[in-house]
Amino acid sequence: MQLQPKLGLGSYKTAWLLLHKLRRAMVDPDRRPLRGIIEIDETNVPFRRKDEPEGGGQGRSPIGKIFMIGAVEVEVGKYPARCRLQRIVNINRESLHAFIRDNTAVGSLLLTDGNTAYRRLKDRDHQAINLSAEDAPPAHKVLPWVHRLFANFKRWSYGTYHGVRDKHVDIYADEFVFRWNRRRHFQTNVDTILGLGQRIGRMQWLKSYFACVPP
Repeated sequence: MQLQPKLGLGSYKTAWLLLHKLRRAMVDPDRRPLRGIIEIDETNVPFRRKDEPEGGGQGRSPIGKIFMIGAVEVEVGKYPARCRLQRIVNINRESLHAFIRDNTAVGSLLLTDGNTAYRRLKDRDHQAINLSAEDAPPAHKVLPWVHRLFANFKRWSYGTYHGVRDKHVDIYADEFVFRWNRRRHFQTNVDTILGLGQRIGRMQWLKSYFACVPP
């Protein structure tokens, strides 16, 4: 709705499609994996549905929820550097290890909670912290930056978009990661998007995107 008048576009569908094109250009196909000390955790996000606008499901029930995994590159004594945020199908070893292989560098030190699905990681050092003990500190104290990542994403998605739909959560996550990773380089963001758009090339799925434009 903001892009349409600012760019003088004639229809909402055109503005919606352009915004999705911009989000697609927010992922560098050659981006470097996270390295060093990395906090990793999972969360869930209620998604919007026509019949249940606020989502649903409790605990780890998949009903009305999107499972997501996040990672934050921690710089000791400084603010965190880069992050990754991605939807996962299940919180199991296969899903978690696949995310780690794709997004972290060999030799990194991974900090996680005591979830046993993180065990037996290959080519990475791993420090698991048991948060179930009686004297254990709260999770947001042990893994502060990845929990701040989740909190900011949820606040942003609820505040700006009033919740996200399951079908498009991946591109919203890509936009959030792009903003987070360049939060101190705001003036160069547009140049970065334009450069990535030139490298990625033309889109071949315009018709499918027009077909799924929300009413």
